[in-house]
Amino acid sequence: MTVTIDVDLPADLARFRLPLAVANRLQTLLDQQDSGQPLTPPERDEAEGLVDLAEFLTLLRLRTERMTP
Repeated sequence: MTVTIDVDLPADLARFRLPLAVANRLQTLLDQQDSGQPLTPPERDEAEGLVDLAEFLTLLRLRTERMTP
């Protein structure tokens, strides 16, 4: 089953990014993990949620760029 949702997107969607503080928090969590320090379960959930959000915003931005001349 396929579900299609039509959403009116703001004209400036191509500029959407994670807010700086959110991007910094994600980077801190990823740096902690990369340095070999394990994340706690809540930190891991937080990092996964932030990555999902970043990927979603990137997807929206890329689709917007493809649609605009």
